[in-house]
Amino acid sequence: MIARWRRRLWGWLWRACLGFVVLSVLLVLLFRQAPVFGSMVMVERKVHSWVSREPIDIQHRWRPWEALSDHAKLAVIAAEDQRFLEHHGFDLVEIRRAWQASRNGGRLRGASTLSQQTAKNLFLWSGRSWIRKGFEAWFTLLIELIWPKQRILEVYLNIAEWDSGVFGLEAAAQHYFGISAGQLSAAQASRLAAILPDPRGRDAARPSPGVVQRSAWIHRQMSNLGGVAYLQNF
Repeated sequence: MIARWRRRLWGWLWRACLGFVVLSVLLVLLFRQAPVFGSMVMVERKVHSWVSREPIDIQHRWRPWEALSDHAKLAVIAAEDQRFLEHHGFDLVEIRRAWQASRNGGRLRGASTLSQQTAKNLFLWSGRSWIRKGFEAWFTLLIELIWPKQRILEVYLNIAEWDSGVFGLEAAAQHYFGISAGQLSAAQASRLAAILPDPRGRDAARPSPGVVQRSAWIHRQMSNLGGVAYLQNF
């Protein structure tokens, strides 16, 4: 009797795992071309607003690659993942540095790439559990295998959170500067990139001294990468 239930349990688990793999591959294949009109982080924010009874207005509008500011594309790479075009989803150099810093007594810092952040924001929930990290690794591998780098950056820019309820570059540009995503200057783009580590606690329109300092650093890194000419590598 126990052996039979054990076989059934393993059968259910196998079918569940197979179903998850097939569904996740189909979703990633679908979003290789289809516009992304939402993300799991947006769903999470909305559900939290219902539970907490604190209304939130989700602002989001998809914009294709050509309608996004080249300065913003470069600023996000300069700020978040300067080896974006070199790695395959995981920046081993940054992972090694973070691990070494932790072993030397420092705080364990993040080493997430743009690919990992895109996978997490689009398909998963927020948090730091090992289970979520495992799913994040799986979806990161999938989008790196199925999507070109340009698509990864395009989706990231369209679903990243820039303030409470403000998702995507178009909404962020309108929210902070009253312009479209394609009109952002290098200075404005670097300011938006500077608030990404804490988008709900920082303000690109009225930046703190820390944001101003980080924005200036990002602006220098954009020049070091070669300016918008760098995007010809995509």
